[in-house]
Amino acid sequence: MAKLNTRFWFKLHGWFSLPIWLIFCAVCLTGTIAVVSHELTWLTNPNARASNPDNLPEKPIAELIEVVEKAYPTADVGTVISYEPYLVKAVIFTDKGIPQGKAYVNQYTGEIQEMNQGITFIGFMRGLHGWLLFPWQSSYSIGYYLVCAMAIVIMGALITGLVIYKNFWRAFVKPKIRVNQGKKAFLTDLHRVSGVWSIWFLAVMSLTGLWYLIQAIMWHAGVDIEPHDPLVQAQQLPPMQAQAPEFPVSFAQAMKVAEQKFPDFTPGYLMLPEHNRGMYTLIGTGDFIFYDQYSYRVSVNPWTGEIANTKSPETMTTLQTISHIADPLHYGTIGGIWTKFIWFFFGLILSGMSITGFMIWGSKLVKAKNTAEQSAALKQQEAN
Repeated sequence: MAKLNTRFWFKLHGWFSLPIWLIFCAVCLTGTIAVVSHELTWLTNPNARASNPDNLPEKPIAELIEVVEKAYPTADVGTVISYEPYLVKAVIFTDKGIPQGKAYVNQYTGEIQEMNQGITFIGFMRGLHGWLLFPWQSSYSIGYYLVCAMAIVIMGALITGLVIYKNFWRAFVKPKIRVNQGKKAFLTDLHRVSGVWSIWFLAVMSLTGLWYLIQAIMWHAGVDIEPHDPLVQAQQLPPMQAQAPEFPVSFAQAMKVAEQKFPDFTPGYLMLPEHNRGMYTLIGTGDFIFYDQYSYRVSVNPWTGEIANTKSPETMTTLQTISHIADPLHYGTIGGIWTKFIWFFFGLILSGMSITGFMIWGSKLVKAKNTAEQSAALKQQEAN
């Protein structure tokens, strides 16, 4: 019975990965690259680097917007994105002949270092890993569901693997990898030791992935985790104007309002009003390291300068809290570049485990097939 149980768990462990091995391996590899996509961008694109050889102070974001508006007088700036401190700011705008332009503006020199009208490497890798670049429609993407379902695969492989590998904790103190006893022994030991040392990583990936799956279902069902910004009340608007409105409250003033509300506010994603009833939506981070770069939110009325809505870790609901701590745990941004490298390393291990696991399972299938053929041939000879 014990032998039967071991065989059952081994088969279950293999089938958690084998039928969707290519997708699983692709998700692991793209996620590993996505973790260090900012650093790879810095290495490969000099125009994306926020070089500051003269040790200049960082310019206010309002000045960076003015730089873009001066270079493109008819531009309509909508968003400013802050990445890592060593990368430039991305000022996103629309203009004649430019459906969506991204101006890479050095926050120290005020220079536009590049104009990008396509998808960035960071966006491509996040999209490829997050939803396999499947299209979004009606608040859902089939690719997003496929990727999120990999969390079930990881959790199932983790649980069944621990059941199969008796006394697995010994691999922490006495890891054993046989290098002189054949390919099968080497792959098996490497797979087991990698799995034991990656238990914490597998647990984090599966739990955060399950949350993404729940979140996708909620999006699909029309359940809003984050409230939408309120609209400016109609009575606060001036008489209708033929041209675009000139807001009494500037972007710089709105930023001061946000910084007064949250002194530790660090801007991350800043949106200007899309229309005369829109708000300045200022999103960023603060001193809470386990929260993502969208954990603070301030909506400022562009006509009155009043705060219409705020959000911070202290005021979040349970679902909002989970939503804002999932990304730092999933991508390893909780400790900056050092934890990113740790996540990258274990991402490579997880990718390697998917490959070695497939090789082990494949070798067993080949062996079983050869055994069956030999048995059939032997029976044929006996029959003759």
